[in-house]
Amino acid sequence: MSKRLYGLFAILFLLCGLSACSKPETALPAHTTVLILGDSLTQGVGASSAQTSYPALLKQQTQWNIINGGVSGNTSAQALARLPELLQQHQPKLVIISIGGNDFLQRLSNSDTQANIAQSIALSQQSGAQVLLVAVPELTLAAAVGHPSDHAMYAQLAQSHQVYLLENAWSEVLGDDSLRADPVHANDAGYQVFSKLLIKRLQQIGWLD
Repeated sequence: MSKRLYGLFAILFLLCGLSACSKPETALPAHTTVLILGDSLTQGVGASSAQTSYPALLKQQTQWNIINGGVSGNTSAQALARLPELLQQHQPKLVIISIGGNDFLQRLSNSDTQANIAQSIALSQQSGAQVLLVAVPELTLAAAVGHPSDHAMYAQLAQSHQVYLLENAWSEVLGDDSLRADPVHANDAGYQVFSKLLIKRLQQIGWLD
């Protein structure tokens, strides 16, 4: 290797060590309590069994104590109403919030949905937990023909509340016929894909080695 190339590699290694390759958070150990707040996608509707839902798959991969706080049909307001008791009962170190799809299906006010999710984030942070927000696809004509995309409110919420965001995961799964049990729910393969995307994001953040 020439001295010039060696020098370039040395500079890249130094930069990587100082900033670019460092992870912003430290890993959460096995048995850490993690609460996932959500609706039917979190509950696992469309999966062949509870063991193929994404919270169960996440538990298998991490050995964390996963609390599945998904309730089918829940809107953001209903999930918010359940959250204080869940936080008090389980005292999670991390809260993953994946909610809003039913609000969009019922065409509820976007401003109300955003406010509910914002309050869910705030309550989680006030309890001492860290937060990962999961973006949910909006209801559009493109989504109706199989090309869903994340609602813009999730990026806005993540930025304004300084929380981490998982983008394009549900949009990827629900945009693929082979990964869906029906138009709004994943099948086993879909939950597997989602769990892999979630785990990749957790690793990028540093919560998972």
